Amino acid sequence: MDLSTDGLPGRPPVRTTGSLSRRMIGVAALWILVLLSGGGFALDRVLTAAVTRNFDDQLEYVLQAMIVTAEIGPEGEVIFTREPADQRFLEPQSGLYWQVSAPKHDDFPSRSLWDRRLAYGGEHNDLNLHRYDSTEFPNEKLRILERDIQLPGSPVRWRFKVASSRDLLDAQISALRQTLFRSFVLLALGLIVMAALQTFYGLWPLKKVREEIIRMRAGKSRQVEQAMPIEVAPMVEELNALIAHNERQAEEARRHAGNLAHALKTPLTVIMNAATARADDLGATVIREAATMRRQVDHHLARARAVGRRGNAHSRAAVWPSLESVERAVARLYPEVRFDLDGRKDLQVHVERQDLDEMLGNLIENAAKYGGGSVFVTVGAQAGFVEFLIEDDGVGIPEIERSRIFDRGARLDTGKPGTGLGLAIVRDVAEIYEGTVSLEESEDLGGLLVRLRLPIAG
Repeated sequence: MDLSTDGLPGRPPVRTTGSLSRRMIGVAALWILVLLSGGGFALDRVLTAAVTRNFDDQLEYVLQAMIVTAEIGPEGEVIFTREPADQRFLEPQSGLYWQVSAPKHDDFPSRSLWDRRLAYGGEHNDLNLHRYDSTEFPNEKLRILERDIQLPGSPVRWRFKVASSRDLLDAQISALRQTLFRSFVLLALGLIVMAALQTFYGLWPLKKVREEIIRMRAGKSRQVEQAMPIEVAPMVEELNALIAHNERQAEEARRHAGNLAHALKTPLTVIMNAATARADDLGATVIREAATMRRQVDHHLARARAVGRRGNAHSRAAVWPSLESVERAVARLYPEVRFDLDGRKDLQVHVERQDLDEMLGNLIENAAKYGGGSVFVTVGAQAGFVEFLIEDDGVGIPEIERSRIFDRGARLDTGKPGTGLGLAIVRDVAEIYEGTVSLEESEDLGGLLVRLRLPIAG
């Protein structure tokens, strides 16, 4: 299934690792060939043994008939009360032979042997039926069954043999193997074709996903809308979630750009009016309005950084190093303030370190600036969140004013320097990371308690 981006201007080709379809078909074909080869070999052994056993049974029947009808003649020779009925025993070199032999006695052969004789093989005894192949005749392989019998009235142990050319047996085995080979080749081809059809049919939903993505790129839809198989549905859900996430980020970026433009419009208008009117306080106006614009730019930049990094699932920061770093920086600004840090030192949060430093820095600096000289920070974990409690011993904030203090530029104490954006930035960044920030009254120090909750990183 071709998923390349050839023909799309400005987009580099996607790096690939080969065809998934060919890989699946190749693995299936290899496994089919291995299984059929093993099964064919085993079946060939079984059927070859069965054909050979059937061939031997026919020879054994002839051998048993010879033994049953054999007697000792007046001169010590072996005679048969009933000759073997197969006509081939009478035809010279017909391929079917019998012979009765004994040491120091003349052989009694069938007429079909003509001037040839079967080897006696006296180095072993055949009290039981013995089957074997022989190449003692040039250009004719034999299948031989033999057995040693002591006939009544004779002290001699006679060896009865029946031999048959293997041509007929080998022809049967060859025909059987050809049939097996053709059957297994057809079966292998059929299974490979079935695997190919199954692969293409199974991967067809991926083509549908690609078509849906093309529709989205063309602006005809906003997400994958077609029903998908159960195995593909989770991937489609994640894709739709990613698209929705990107749309939210794009919408947030547009909103931030609009808010920033709106926030800068008024200060720029004031500066333009003052410059046009050649006002006496033009310098002071420019400085004042430039400070306002700088506050707005800092605020929106902080939000933009947090929004851009929120999509990184691997974002994490160690809590204690960040807390100690912020405490040292704020302590240099407010050397007269006493800072106490307590809690677990092994916690991590799903937040970028820079954003964590900025949130803790704003909260701890506010506690040092507006408190009475003591700041107490406690860190703990609760219900999947890391909880920061920042307490001071100042006058606190009345409950009715606690919600308004999060507004941009809101300041309850205008006698101290500041932009009024610290808590607003903390709230916005915390919400981007699905955290919360709230204001309460400190029971231990009597001032303000800020409760910051951020997702814990396991």
